Amino acid sequence: MHPAFSVILFTTSHGAGYGLLALAGVLAPLGLLPQDPWFGFATMALALGAATLGLAASTFHLGHPERAWRAYTQWRSSWLSREGVLATLTYLPAGLFGIGWVFAGRLDGVWGAFGVTAAFLAIVTVFSTAMIYRSLRTIHQWANDWVPVIYLANAVLSGAIWLNMLLLLFGRPWPGFAWFAAAAIAAGWALKIAYWRYIDTTRHPSTAGTATSLAAYGEVRLFEAPHTQDNYLTEEMGYRARPTFVRRLRMFVHLALFAVPIALTAATAMLPPAIGGAVMVFVFVLSGAGILAERWLFMAEAKHTVMLYYGRRRV
Repeated sequence: MHPAFSVILFTTSHGAGYGLLALAGVLAPLGLLPQDPWFGFATMALALGAATLGLAASTFHLGHPERAWRAYTQWRSSWLSREGVLATLTYLPAGLFGIGWVFAGRLDGVWGAFGVTAAFLAIVTVFSTAMIYRSLRTIHQWANDWVPVIYLANAVLSGAIWLNMLLLLFGRPWPGFAWFAAAAIAAGWALKIAYWRYIDTTRHPSTAGTATSLAAYGEVRLFEAPHTQDNYLTEEMGYRARPTFVRRLRMFVHLALFAVPIALTAATAMLPPAIGGAVMVFVFVLSGAGILAERWLFMAEAKHTVMLYYGRRRV
């Protein structure tokens, strides 16, 4: 599939923002995060700002953005619609949670309940985003159970990186959380390796023969191209990334999103806050580049079964 930057920005920014919101919504009411209003403001601004940026970016991919509101009406049958509804609903408890944290200086009672509710809705929203892709049975690289798990893992690891950075920048180091963040990154790494192994070793059950119902007569091959130039299908659904580039970009993801962030995040548990904060700012930037590359690969490596009609024997 053709990697559209608007969709890549949407899924990465949106996921990281809701990952941070989910962690803050659970940890703050438990008294594990600073009650400082400025810390609360920075956390909520970063979480909701990233989520809003992602949602805004998603409209750039629409042919008619002015009709985006119609998606809300299809929640009974569409994961895209459910994602939009849930993303919008999340703002209500998240906003009230932020008001309690920043203006009332309260994280207990009903204010804490708003945080837990926002955390729940944030996780369900990220799950719904993943299910948009998981539900597409015509794309083997997406229609598998690894996809929602990886989306959730990426949201948690991104949110953990961002929260650890904020803790250190505000001079509130929490070594235990730094180790948790490193563990979350390691778990995300293991899941991504398993996903790549899955898509590298399996194929969609459909073939050119099953697609044309001619498999019983022998191997089916394309005799002549259906047209003389590319069209929408071949450009959007038949996108081909060079294997060498894919291998190099995978290596970059291994390093930028996983290996280096694990080591540096774990190191911040033993560093002074000033140095640790600077290190986490670097991790924030590096992992951001890594997750953008990871999501580009997620799109580019996906093969639609429609390409069976354009000469591909397997997808």
